[in-house]
Amino acid sequence: MADDLDGRMVAFLFTDGVEQIELTEPLAALRASGADTALLSLEPAEVQMFNHLDKGDTIRASQAVREADAGQFDALVLPGGVANPDRLRTDAEAVAFVRAFFEQGKLVAAICHAPWLLAEADVVRGRTLTSWPSLQTDLRNAGAHWVDEQVVLDGNLITSRKPDDLPAFCAELTRSLR
Repeated sequence: MADDLDGRMVAFLFTDGVEQIELTEPLAALRASGADTALLSLEPAEVQMFNHLDKGDTIRASQAVREADAGQFDALVLPGGVANPDRLRTDAEAVAFVRAFFEQGKLVAAICHAPWLLAEADVVRGRTLTSWPSLQTDLRNAGAHWVDEQVVLDGNLITSRKPDDLPAFCAELTRSLR
C-alpha cells in the first residue's frame, strides 16, 4: 500500500563493495511504501556496487556518515556484500552512527555480511540474529545467538542471510516501520 510509510525517514549506510540487490531492493520497497530515504557513505560520492564478485552499477551517496545524526531517522538499513561492511567496521564514525540507532531504540535492518558492522558496534550481545553463514562464529564470539533462518526479528533488529531472503527481509522491514 503506497504512502503507508509517509513521514518515515530511513537511512541506508554503505560503501564500495555493497551488494547491489541488497541495497536496491529494500530501497525500492521503502520508497514504494512512501518512506523517505537517505543514502549515506563515508563520503558523498559515487559508490561502486557489486553483484557478488562482479562490478555492478554505481549509486550516489548524498551524505557522509560523519555529517548525519541518527536522531533524524526512524530506521537504518545495512546492506551486505563482503567488502562493504568490512570497510565500514573500520570507520569509527560509521560504527558510532550504527550504535546510536541502538542507543535510541530505533529499527535497524541488516542483511548478509552487514552484521559484521553490528558486532563491531557491540550491539549483538544477547540478541538472536542471522547472517551469511560464514559470520556465525564472529557473531557468536560477539555474544549473539546465531540462527539459520530467512529473517529474524529481535526487538528493533531485523536480520537476513542472503539475497534470496530479500522478499522476507523487505516485508519485515516495511511491516516493522508501520
